[in-house]
Amino acid sequence: MQLNEAENAILVAQENEITEHFVYEKLSQSIKDPDNREVLKRISNDELRHYGFWKKHTRRNVNPNKLKIWKYFLISKLFGITFGIKLMERNEEKSQIMYEKISEYVPDVKSIIEDEGEHEKQLIDLIDEERLRYVSSMVLGLSDALVELTGALAGFTLVLQNTRLIAMTGLITGVAASLSMAASEYLSTKSESSTKNPFKASFYTGIAYVLTVLFLIFPYLLFTDMYLCLSLTILNAIIVILLFTFYISVAKDFSFKRRFFEMTLISLGIAGLTFIIGFIIKTFLNVEV
Repeated sequence: MQLNEAENAILVAQENEITEHFVYEKLSQSIKDPDNREVLKRISNDELRHYGFWKKHTRRNVNPNKLKIWKYFLISKLFGITFGIKLMERNEEKSQIMYEKISEYVPDVKSIIEDEGEHEKQLIDLIDEERLRYVSSMVLGLSDALVELTGALAGFTLVLQNTRLIAMTGLITGVAASLSMAASEYLSTKSESSTKNPFKASFYTGIAYVLTVLFLIFPYLLFTDMYLCLSLTILNAIIVILLFTFYISVAKDFSFKRRFFEMTLISLGIAGLTFIIGFIIKTFLNVEV
Protein backbone atom coordinates (compact mmCIF):
# COMPACT_ATOMS: atom_id res chain seq x y z
CA MET A 1 0.00 0.00 0.00
CA GLN A 2 1.36 3.41 -1.04
CA LEU A 3 1.45 6.37 1.36
CA ASN A 4 -1.45 8.19 -0.37
CA GLU A 5 -3.52 5.02 -0.33
CA ALA A 6 -2.76 4.59 3.36
CA GLU A 7 -3.89 8.16 4.12
CA ASN A 8 -7.17 7.63 2.25
CA ALA A 9 -7.68 4.28 3.99
CA ILE A 10 -7.17 5.96 7.38
CA LEU A 11 -9.81 8.57 6.55
CA VAL A 12 -12.21 5.79 5.54
CA ALA A 13 -11.44 3.96 8.79
CA GLN A 14 -12.00 7.17 10.75
CA GLU A 15 -15.41 7.66 9.13
CA ASN A 16 -16.37 4.03 9.79
CA GLU A 17 -15.47 4.31 13.47
CA ILE A 18 -17.46 7.50 14.11
CA THR A 19 -20.40 6.14 12.10
CA GLU A 20 -20.48 2.88 14.05
CA HIS A 21 -20.13 4.84 17.30
CA PHE A 22 -23.42 6.59 16.54
CA VAL A 23 -25.07 3.36 15.35
CA TYR A 24 -24.29 1.61 18.64
CA GLU A 25 -25.24 4.68 20.64
CA LYS A 26 -28.59 5.00 18.88
CA LEU A 27 -29.30 1.31 19.35
CA SER A 28 -28.36 1.43 23.04
CA GLN A 29 -30.95 4.17 23.55
CA SER A 30 -33.67 2.13 21.86
CA ILE A 31 -33.57 -1.08 23.92
CA LYS A 32 -34.92 -1.74 27.41
CA ASP A 33 -32.67 -4.55 28.62
CA PRO A 34 -30.06 -2.87 30.90
CA ASP A 35 -27.34 -5.48 30.31
CA ASN A 36 -27.62 -5.30 26.54
CA ARG A 37 -27.75 -1.51 26.73
CA GLU A 38 -24.55 -1.42 28.76
CA VAL A 39 -22.71 -3.65 26.29
CA LEU A 40 -23.81 -1.48 23.37
CA LYS A 41 -22.70 1.68 25.20
CA ARG A 42 -19.31 0.15 25.94
CA ILE A 43 -18.78 -0.79 22.30
CA SER A 44 -20.00 2.66 21.24
CA ASN A 45 -17.39 4.25 23.50
CA ASP A 46 -14.70 1.97 22.06
CA GLU A 47 -15.63 3.06 18.54
CA LEU A 48 -15.36 6.70 19.63
CA ARG A 49 -11.93 6.01 21.10
CA HIS A 50 -10.88 4.41 17.81
CA TYR A 51 -12.08 7.52 16.00
CA GLY A 52 -9.90 9.63 18.30
CA PHE A 53 -6.95 7.36 17.55
CA TRP A 54 -7.29 7.97 13.81
CA LYS A 55 -7.87 11.69 14.34
CA LYS A 56 -4.45 12.00 15.95
CA HIS A 57 -2.93 10.81 12.68
CA THR A 58 -5.16 12.72 10.23
CA ARG A 59 -5.62 15.86 12.39
CA ARG A 60 -9.02 16.19 10.74
CA ASN A 61 -12.63 15.96 11.85
CA VAL A 62 -14.65 13.45 9.84
CA ASN A 63 -18.45 13.42 9.79
CA PRO A 64 -20.35 10.15 10.26
CA ASN A 65 -22.26 8.56 7.42
CA LYS A 66 -25.82 9.47 8.43
CA LEU A 67 -27.36 7.23 5.79
CA LYS A 68 -25.48 4.23 7.20
CA ILE A 69 -26.55 5.13 10.75
CA TRP A 70 -30.23 5.13 9.82
CA LYS A 71 -29.82 2.13 7.56
CA TYR A 72 -28.56 -0.18 10.30
CA PHE A 73 -30.82 1.33 12.94
CA LEU A 74 -33.93 0.67 10.84
CA ILE A 75 -32.72 -2.81 9.86
CA SER A 76 -32.21 -3.59 13.54
CA LYS A 77 -35.68 -2.38 14.49
CA LEU A 78 -37.37 -4.28 11.64
CA PHE A 79 -35.45 -7.56 11.68
CA GLY A 80 -33.97 -7.65 15.16
CA ILE A 81 -31.02 -5.95 16.76
CA THR A 82 -28.85 -9.07 16.55
CA PHE A 83 -29.38 -9.34 12.80
CA GLY A 84 -28.73 -5.62 12.27
CA ILE A 85 -25.54 -5.58 14.30
CA LYS A 86 -24.13 -8.77 12.82
CA LEU A 87 -24.90 -7.50 9.32
CA MET A 88 -22.95 -4.36 10.10
CA GLU A 89 -20.16 -6.30 11.78
CA ARG A 90 -19.60 -8.24 8.57
CA ASN A 91 -17.89 -5.08 7.33
CA GLU A 92 -15.52 -5.31 10.29
CA GLU A 93 -13.79 -8.22 8.55
CA LYS A 94 -12.94 -5.90 5.66
CA SER A 95 -11.84 -3.23 8.14
CA GLN A 96 -9.45 -5.63 9.87
CA ILE A 97 -7.83 -6.50 6.53
CA MET A 98 -7.46 -2.79 5.82
CA TYR A 99 -5.98 -2.20 9.31
CA GLU A 100 -3.39 -4.89 8.67
CA LYS A 101 -2.23 -2.99 5.56
CA ILE A 102 -2.26 0.38 7.36
CA SER A 103 -0.13 -1.07 10.19
CA GLU A 104 2.86 -0.72 7.85
CA TYR A 105 2.60 3.04 8.39
CA VAL A 106 0.77 3.13 11.76
CA PRO A 107 2.17 0.38 14.03
CA ASP A 108 -0.26 1.25 16.88
CA VAL A 109 -3.13 0.04 14.71
CA LYS A 110 -2.54 -3.46 16.16
CA SER A 111 -4.38 -2.40 19.32
CA ILE A 112 -7.38 -1.38 17.18
CA ILE A 113 -7.39 -4.81 15.54
CA GLU A 114 -7.38 -6.52 18.95
CA ASP A 115 -10.32 -4.37 20.07
CA GLU A 116 -12.29 -5.25 16.95
CA GLY A 117 -11.73 -8.95 17.65
CA GLU A 118 -13.00 -8.45 21.19
CA HIS A 119 -16.09 -6.69 19.81
CA GLU A 120 -17.02 -9.75 17.79
CA LYS A 121 -16.70 -11.98 20.88
CA GLN A 122 -18.97 -9.64 22.83
CA LEU A 123 -21.52 -9.58 20.02
CA ILE A 124 -21.91 -13.37 19.94
CA ASP A 125 -23.86 -13.35 23.21
CA LEU A 126 -24.96 -9.76 23.02
CA ILE A 127 -28.71 -10.05 23.00
CA ASP A 128 -31.24 -12.67 23.96
CA GLU A 129 -33.92 -11.84 21.41
CA GLU A 130 -37.25 -13.64 21.50
CA ARG A 131 -37.40 -14.01 17.73
CA LEU A 132 -34.03 -15.77 17.73
CA ARG A 133 -35.03 -18.09 20.57
CA TYR A 134 -37.99 -19.20 18.48
CA VAL A 135 -36.16 -19.26 15.16
CA SER A 136 -36.17 -23.07 15.18
CA SER A 137 -39.98 -22.95 15.34
CA MET A 138 -40.08 -20.56 12.39
CA VAL A 139 -37.72 -22.80 10.44
CA LEU A 140 -39.98 -25.77 11.16
CA GLY A 141 -43.10 -23.99 9.89
CA LEU A 142 -41.43 -22.45 6.89
CA SER A 143 -39.54 -25.55 5.73
CA ASP A 144 -42.58 -27.79 6.14
CA ALA A 145 -44.77 -25.36 4.19
CA LEU A 146 -42.20 -25.13 1.40
CA VAL A 147 -41.74 -28.87 1.07
CA GLU A 148 -45.35 -29.96 1.57
CA LEU A 149 -47.25 -27.23 -0.24
CA THR A 150 -44.88 -26.81 -3.18
CA GLY A 151 -45.23 -30.54 -3.76
CA ALA A 152 -48.98 -30.48 -3.23
CA LEU A 153 -49.48 -27.57 -5.64
CA ALA A 154 -47.41 -29.38 -8.26
CA GLY A 155 -49.68 -32.41 -7.93
CA PHE A 156 -52.88 -30.34 -7.83
CA THR A 157 -51.79 -28.43 -10.94
CA LEU A 158 -51.64 -31.56 -13.09
CA VAL A 159 -54.74 -33.24 -11.66
CA LEU A 160 -57.17 -30.33 -11.12
CA GLN A 161 -56.14 -28.14 -14.08
CA ASN A 162 -58.04 -25.10 -12.83
CA THR A 163 -56.13 -22.30 -11.13
CA ARG A 164 -58.99 -21.19 -8.85
CA LEU A 165 -59.68 -24.75 -7.79
CA ILE A 166 -55.96 -25.34 -7.22
CA ALA A 167 -55.73 -22.16 -5.11
CA MET A 168 -58.75 -23.14 -3.01
CA THR A 169 -57.51 -26.69 -2.50
CA GLY A 170 -53.99 -25.46 -1.69
CA LEU A 171 -55.30 -22.92 0.80
CA ILE A 172 -57.47 -25.48 2.62
CA THR A 173 -54.57 -27.94 2.67
CA GLY A 174 -52.15 -25.27 3.86
CA VAL A 175 -54.34 -23.90 6.65
CA ALA A 176 -55.13 -27.41 7.93
CA ALA A 177 -51.45 -28.34 7.84
CA SER A 178 -50.45 -25.11 9.64
CA LEU A 179 -52.88 -25.83 12.48
CA SER A 180 -51.55 -29.38 12.70
CA MET A 181 -47.94 -28.17 12.77
CA ALA A 182 -48.71 -25.52 15.39
CA ALA A 183 -50.40 -28.09 17.61
CA SER A 184 -47.49 -30.51 17.20
CA GLU A 185 -44.96 -27.79 18.06
CA TYR A 186 -47.00 -26.85 21.15
CA LEU A 187 -47.02 -30.42 22.43
CA SER A 188 -43.38 -30.98 21.51
CA THR A 189 -42.16 -27.81 23.26
CA LYS A 190 -44.30 -28.51 26.32
CA SER A 191 -42.80 -31.98 26.70
CA GLU A 192 -39.23 -30.65 26.51
CA SER A 193 -37.25 -29.05 29.32
CA SER A 194 -36.94 -25.83 27.35
CA THR A 195 -37.09 -22.14 28.20
CA LYS A 196 -39.35 -21.56 25.23
CA ASN A 197 -43.03 -20.82 25.81
CA PRO A 198 -45.09 -23.62 24.14
CA PHE A 199 -47.80 -21.23 23.01
CA LYS A 200 -45.31 -18.80 21.45
CA ALA A 201 -43.43 -21.66 19.80
CA SER A 202 -46.66 -22.95 18.24
CA PHE A 203 -47.60 -19.41 17.17
CA TYR A 204 -44.27 -18.82 15.40
CA THR A 205 -44.54 -22.21 13.68
CA GLY A 206 -48.11 -21.64 12.56
CA ILE A 207 -47.64 -18.06 11.37
CA ALA A 208 -44.51 -18.96 9.38
CA TYR A 209 -46.45 -21.81 7.75
CA VAL A 210 -49.52 -19.68 6.89
CA LEU A 211 -47.52 -16.77 5.46
CA THR A 212 -45.51 -19.16 3.30
CA VAL A 213 -48.73 -20.84 2.09
CA LEU A 214 -50.26 -17.49 1.09
CA PHE A 215 -47.12 -16.48 -0.81
CA LEU A 216 -46.98 -19.80 -2.66
CA ILE A 217 -50.63 -19.89 -3.78
CA PHE A 218 -50.74 -16.19 -4.73
CA PRO A 219 -49.92 -16.77 -8.45
CA TYR A 220 -52.96 -19.09 -8.77
CA LEU A 221 -55.20 -16.19 -7.73
CA LEU A 222 -53.77 -13.86 -10.36
CA PHE A 223 -53.34 -15.94 -13.52
CA THR A 224 -55.25 -18.62 -15.41
CA ASP A 225 -52.31 -20.41 -17.03
CA MET A 226 -51.68 -23.22 -14.56
CA TYR A 227 -48.12 -23.93 -15.72
CA LEU A 228 -47.22 -20.25 -15.43
CA CYS A 229 -48.66 -20.32 -11.91
CA LEU A 230 -46.64 -23.39 -11.00
CA SER A 231 -43.46 -21.77 -12.35
CA LEU A 232 -44.13 -18.60 -10.30
CA THR A 233 -44.88 -20.70 -7.22
CA ILE A 234 -41.51 -22.43 -7.55
CA LEU A 235 -39.87 -19.02 -8.02
CA ASN A 236 -41.65 -17.76 -4.89
CA ALA A 237 -40.41 -20.79 -2.96
CA ILE A 238 -36.83 -20.04 -4.01
CA ILE A 239 -37.26 -16.39 -2.97
CA VAL A 240 -38.55 -17.43 0.48
CA ILE A 241 -35.65 -19.85 0.91
CA LEU A 242 -33.16 -17.18 -0.22
CA LEU A 243 -34.42 -14.47 2.14
CA PHE A 244 -34.89 -16.67 5.19
CA THR A 245 -31.58 -18.47 4.72
CA PHE A 246 -29.78 -15.13 4.46
CA TYR A 247 -31.46 -13.96 7.69
CA ILE A 248 -30.50 -17.12 9.55
CA SER A 249 -26.97 -17.16 8.17
CA VAL A 250 -26.36 -13.63 9.48
CA ALA A 251 -28.18 -13.87 12.81
CA LYS A 252 -26.98 -17.37 13.69
CA ASP A 253 -23.63 -17.45 11.86
CA PHE A 254 -24.64 -20.40 9.69
CA SER A 255 -23.34 -21.28 6.24
CA PHE A 256 -25.57 -19.55 3.70
CA LYS A 257 -24.69 -21.59 0.60
CA ARG A 258 -25.04 -25.01 2.19
CA ARG A 259 -28.43 -24.30 3.78
CA PHE A 260 -29.80 -22.50 0.72
CA PHE A 261 -28.93 -25.29 -1.72
CA GLU A 262 -30.08 -27.95 0.74
CA MET A 263 -33.55 -26.41 1.24
CA THR A 264 -33.90 -25.59 -2.48
CA LEU A 265 -33.03 -29.10 -3.61
CA ILE A 266 -35.40 -30.69 -1.09
CA SER A 267 -38.32 -28.37 -1.96
CA LEU A 268 -37.89 -28.64 -5.73
CA GLY A 269 -37.19 -32.37 -5.51
CA ILE A 270 -40.44 -32.99 -3.64
CA ALA A 271 -42.33 -30.74 -6.08
CA GLY A 272 -40.94 -32.68 -9.04
CA LEU A 273 -41.71 -36.04 -7.45
CA THR A 274 -45.27 -34.99 -6.60
CA PHE A 275 -45.80 -33.71 -10.15
CA ILE A 276 -44.80 -37.15 -11.44
CA ILE A 277 -47.15 -38.83 -8.96
CA GLY A 278 -49.95 -36.53 -10.16
CA PHE A 279 -49.20 -37.50 -13.76
CA ILE A 280 -49.34 -41.21 -12.84
CA ILE A 281 -52.65 -40.76 -11.01
CA LYS A 282 -54.15 -38.81 -13.88
CA THR A 283 -52.98 -41.33 -16.49
CA PHE A 284 -53.78 -44.65 -14.81
CA LEU A 285 -56.92 -43.64 -12.93
CA ASN A 286 -58.13 -41.52 -15.83
CA VAL A 287 -58.98 -38.63 -13.50
CA GLU A 288 -60.50 -35.58 -15.21
CA VAL A 289 -61.78 -32.44 -13.49
